[in-house]
Amino acid sequence: MMDDDSGDDAVVDGEILSEGSFQLSGDQAPAVADDVLPETLHILPISTRPYFPGQVQPVLVNLNTWGSTLQAVSDAGHGLLGLAFVDGVESDQAVPRDIPLIGCVVRLHRMPAGGEQQGQFMVQGIKRFRIVRWLNERAPFLAQVEYPRSQGQRDSDEVKAYAMALIKEIKELLPLNPLYNEELKQYLSHFSPNEPSLLADFSAALTTASGTRLQEVLETLPLVPRMEKVLALLRKEREVAELQGQISEQVNQQLSETQREFFLKEQLKVIQKELGISKDDRTADQDTFEERLKKLNPPEAVMNRIEEEMQKLSYLETGSPEYAVTRNYLEWATSVPWGVYSEDILELRHAREVLNEHHDGLDDVKERIVEFLAVGSFRGEISGSILLLVGPPGVGKTSIGRSVADALGRKFYRFSLGGMRDEAEIKGHRRTYIGAMPGKLVQALKDVEVSNPVIMLDEIDKIGASYQGDPASALLEVLDPEQNSEFLDHYLDLRVDLSKVLFICTANQLDTIPGPLLDRMETIRLAGYIAEEKLEIARNHLWPKLLGRHGVQDEQLRINDAGLRYVIEAYCREAGVRNLEKQLARVIRKSIVTLLEGDEQKLRVGKKDIEGLLGKPPFGIEKPLRGLGIATGLAWTAMGGATLPIECTQVHTLNRGFKLTGKLGDVMRESAEIAYSYVMAHLKEYGCSPDYFDTSLVHLHVPEGATPKDGPSAGITMATALLSLARKERIRRKLGMTGELTLTGQVLAVGGIREKVIAARRANVMELILPAANKKDFEELPDHLREDINVHFARTYRDVFHFVFDDHLDDRSVH
Repeated sequence: MMDDDSGDDAVVDGEILSEGSFQLSGDQAPAVADDVLPETLHILPISTRPYFPGQVQPVLVNLNTWGSTLQAVSDAGHGLLGLAFVDGVESDQAVPRDIPLIGCVVRLHRMPAGGEQQGQFMVQGIKRFRIVRWLNERAPFLAQVEYPRSQGQRDSDEVKAYAMALIKEIKELLPLNPLYNEELKQYLSHFSPNEPSLLADFSAALTTASGTRLQEVLETLPLVPRMEKVLALLRKEREVAELQGQISEQVNQQLSETQREFFLKEQLKVIQKELGISKDDRTADQDTFEERLKKLNPPEAVMNRIEEEMQKLSYLETGSPEYAVTRNYLEWATSVPWGVYSEDILELRHAREVLNEHHDGLDDVKERIVEFLAVGSFRGEISGSILLLVGPPGVGKTSIGRSVADALGRKFYRFSLGGMRDEAEIKGHRRTYIGAMPGKLVQALKDVEVSNPVIMLDEIDKIGASYQGDPASALLEVLDPEQNSEFLDHYLDLRVDLSKVLFICTANQLDTIPGPLLDRMETIRLAGYIAEEKLEIARNHLWPKLLGRHGVQDEQLRINDAGLRYVIEAYCREAGVRNLEKQLARVIRKSIVTLLEGDEQKLRVGKKDIEGLLGKPPFGIEKPLRGLGIATGLAWTAMGGATLPIECTQVHTLNRGFKLTGKLGDVMRESAEIAYSYVMAHLKEYGCSPDYFDTSLVHLHVPEGATPKDGPSAGITMATALLSLARKERIRRKLGMTGELTLTGQVLAVGGIREKVIAARRANVMELILPAANKKDFEELPDHLREDINVHFARTYRDVFHFVFDDHLDDRSVH
């Protein structure tokens, strides 16, 4: 097929063709002339970018896939191949439907050697081709092609104008990137600059545009639209190159400034050293440590050890690892406040003011703390003391510890022991380990800069143990007043005096604290708050604090006491006030939304508004269960106290049996068995049929079956429920009770009296039966807890029976 479109012919340098012409093997015919192109071409898809006429560049192909195509070109004898750009697929996986109709026919130079997986060869673009139809749709791809002509007058003024615009853009690109200069020289050495079609194709190949944009240029046959597209690509290329140049200039400028600053600093160091007004790193470190020691009063043994390390530092090279280790050691050793103490404020009036200012309620706890401070004031110092604050979450254990520090005028430091499993956290790592550090206690002394701070050990009941050691055992030395004056940190390997430190520990329960550790601490219990105390806390502390945190003025948003009380009773029945704070924060957030979306400038929240802000309350009015075989007990929980109804019923009279449900623990199941045995043995004495249980299957259940329950304090409650069933007599009064029952009918003391009394008040149960041995515990309760409560103290179950089933109470009841 003859091509008469001179506007798209490649003027190929004969020397280049003679040097790199496709070599045929054997006696094959020589390659066809440039102006005679075949009607069929083998097609090779490429996924990098399209090739243009006049472009001379290498092509990298997978010989395993396309080796047959190259061999077919070699067998054809003309060395011509059609390159077509495929977008979105790998070239090795391309099929004819992925290949566009227009591509570029190229001449192959330097055929790749066989036996390799990847092959590279030079190609020289000659002319556009268009696929007419496919002759072979499997590799090697073969297609019948035609060679379309460029459309438009090459000598028209519009074409010349676009050509000049293209040349201008290329000239502006040349200073921005030297690579453009090399490519332009190659183009001018092979082609005439007066060929607008080749100029447009060369300009497009010069850019870094995407393959899709370049394929659009390749498929555009009219000269003017093609040059217009190429001009847009060149301008974008120039903008990118200018931006890249600006970025490079900024980076180079920053590097130059940094280098200049570095050289000036080095010169300054040399000048200062020559004049004797500068110090090297070693001297500067030694002066720093000596300056720190002047402000301290370390013991003689500590001073001797520090001087040894300072002497060692003086002859070590500053770049050696040992220098860094020694320097870090001296950094810590001189940061401990040896002999530095803050002055205590031992005024009881000041202590009361601080405690009352920070906390409402907890009067008994405040009294204990004031008594503790009074002893210190009488002695003239507070030392060797370890307090343990035990109570449910959210009752203010941590904040009370901070208040104690404020009352004494001491620095405060807190860290949590929860989940700690490595004793090195307490006693430090030995210096032989990389990255070794002192323990938390030495770190605390460094931070507070005095040797007599208040250190709070939070969550001491949640401390762990592992193969790395037992931190609880390490704390035995820390919390023992007889030992902590010579506490040994493994990193410092020096004796640190902790006897002046006031340790305050917090815990939710005592069961998980090891006995030897518990024995070293003075326990103060925080039972929780009743509704009246929560109301005072919410009004005086929580609400003002939350308003400030949310940036709301007091006059913009207010809540009345009825609203606060409803939030407390219907949404927040736990012992602490943490959930109360969360619910009040929700009220404020939703109120802010109302203020912003509405026209009102002020908002008043009352009881009727609470459900609209917080949703339906999770707690209804707590009414103790009443009926035949039902008794109300009192229980202690980690969240405070709770009422514990106990139900029993006669299932059938076919045989004897006793069934227990309610997820009861071993101790509580044993307590139920004791109550069952005691009642069976005394049925006639308590006015029941002696053979009632002989033919009855009795089922005893403790409601809320998903909640685990354990402990002996429900013994008299279970016996009372069984007697109510056997006597067929319900308990007529709202009566709560707690006490451990023995097989002989003795009522033993139980714990958690404060929590249980609070739970009874919350449920409006104002008549209680308690063990006589707990009378002192009840009398120690604050007056506002004992007010209006009628309490009966029982020594034996016979007393309990008279209180529950007799209308005439004897003089053993106490009001």
